[in-house]
Amino acid sequence: MIKTKRYFYYSVFVLALMIVPQLGFASVESSLMGIQTKLTRVILPTLSIIGIAWAAFSMMSGNERAKTHMWYAILGSIIGFGAQAIVDFISQTVR
Repeated sequence: MIKTKRYFYYSVFVLALMIVPQLGFASVESSLMGIQTKLTRVILPTLSIIGIAWAAFSMMSGNERAKTHMWYAILGSIIGFGAQAIVDFISQTVR
């Protein structure tokens, strides 16, 4: 058991040594821009498509709250596909 913990700590140490040089050259702004890009161009549109599919399945199965699900999916799609425009508008307003 003690050897297992020691190997775990060694592997974490080696992993940290491999990651630290990469983090040393990364700025906070570029990291946040990468997160923003991934969020607004990949994750939000994917979630809105999943929401529409779920609402359509809910409607086909005869759920009594299907209309509410559809409105939520439409609102989510507007936010998901318009996220980049919303972020650009807010950033221009702040500057």
